Amino acid sequence: MDGYVQKCDYDPWKRYTSDSYTYDCEKTKKSQTLHQELIKKNDKLQLNKWTAGRKKYKLLYKATRDKCCASVFHDNCNNRGPTVTLLYNINNSVFGGYTSVNWRSADAYHNDDKAFLFRLYQKGKWNPVIMKVKDSRKSIYDDASYGPTFGGHDLKTFTGTINRSRDYFQLNGNSNFGTSYSMNGETYDSIANGHLQVKDIEVYLVEDLPAGSPLDEPWRKTPKWDLELLNSLKEKIERYRPLQELKVPQARLLLVGQVGAGKSSFFNTINSIFRGHITSQACSGNAEHSLTTIYRMYQVRNRTSGKPLNFRLHDTKGIEADQGVDAHEMCFLLDGHIPDRHQFNPSLPLSTDTLGFVTSPTLSDKIHCVLFVIDGSTVDVIPEKVVERIKSFQSRINQRGVPQVVLLTRIDKVCEVTGEDLSKVFYSPVIQEMVDKVSQIMGLPRSHILPVKNYEVEMELNDNVDILTLLTLQQMLHFSDDYMYNYLDQIEEGKIQKLSIGE
Repeated sequence: MDGYVQKCDYDPWKRYTSDSYTYDCEKTKKSQTLHQELIKKNDKLQLNKWTAGRKKYKLLYKATRDKCCASVFHDNCNNRGPTVTLLYNINNSVFGGYTSVNWRSADAYHNDDKAFLFRLYQKGKWNPVIMKVKDSRKSIYDDASYGPTFGGHDLKTFTGTINRSRDYFQLNGNSNFGTSYSMNGETYDSIANGHLQVKDIEVYLVEDLPAGSPLDEPWRKTPKWDLELLNSLKEKIERYRPLQELKVPQARLLLVGQVGAGKSSFFNTINSIFRGHITSQACSGNAEHSLTTIYRMYQVRNRTSGKPLNFRLHDTKGIEADQGVDAHEMCFLLDGHIPDRHQFNPSLPLSTDTLGFVTSPTLSDKIHCVLFVIDGSTVDVIPEKVVERIKSFQSRINQRGVPQVVLLTRIDKVCEVTGEDLSKVFYSPVIQEMVDKVSQIMGLPRSHILPVKNYEVEMELNDNVDILTLLTLQQMLHFSDDYMYNYLDQIEEGKIQKLSIGE
């Protein structure tokens, strides 16, 4: 009983000598149980669907806590706004009603075309059903001597005061389902088991959540974000090997994106995680034109051994409306013709005569996954010419069967909740909406749109930034493997000849 010492109104020094101690603590425990809210997360999600919006629920009235009394119900609930009433009966059925208008002890019917009756559970089993109002003039009956009453006595809960007998309230109301509400084949028996013996009644204030409030459930599920996940992701990526049958030493990931979107910063972020401190190996910033003028194939190294990990990030110059990588250069990049540290020169287009041009690239030289980098804060204002250029790249990427993902950067600037706590990124409706929008623009599945937060102003590593980055990197490596599996399938089907590995 140690867990109840501070919750009991009792001198703890006498705990071993008082016969009443155990009884008092058990009574406190039972009281606390009675006062807990019964509504579950699933119930709220279902009610959100029926009320057509994201809501928060504040408990105004609870019979086991406040007394099963009409006057108390009205004292707690009058003039508070939309409410939902839930009844929990002794057969473990849960049912009730919603109204968008105020209770106010008016001794009259109220008109509410948004009102409805519902069932959530039938004898303990999840079995939701909604019964919409058909006579909105009599959506609720609002009388000071009545508990919550819906329709022309479709559901009258109780009048006056009801004392609790044993473990339930024998309500003195009645049901005439179907008078003001469309029952859709449901009956008093299927909704309330043919009686009004309830373990509890709850009434909740229903309020709209502020725009951008976190969702109750993540729109993209991940393991729990903690140090264990962080270490597990690092270990998996450090152990990563491309498809063994092809003996490709490293997966190659090509970064493509607008000037200032965060291509180089994304490499720096990954590099920082595995180096153990913030690094700035790749030149990054917010210049008007691309700071990346040299094609770089960056290695990411194990902090302890210094050995390169089995993937490389290829960074190229940024896309602009009238400058940057063009479709011709993109083909050379995808096919592995361009050497590391190639200096881009707008006046000298790439050709087979370019110094260092790889005339016979192997599978190991080719790009295995393309990462389009888009600044999340500019999704609505991407220049049309830039989108056209990206689309022209995509047609060439698709021809080669190379997987594509989109890295949505600066998500902390787009969503305040995410900015305050990055672990809430997949609970953010703002980020979810942005992912959906980019998915449509790019013609890619939503699972290929990956929100990230680069290290930009930080001087120390942050676990949440690392976890999100590593989850993203892991997904990109999976997609790279998909490309190699497709390549292996074509070899086995005799559709292509195996390229030399080029180790």
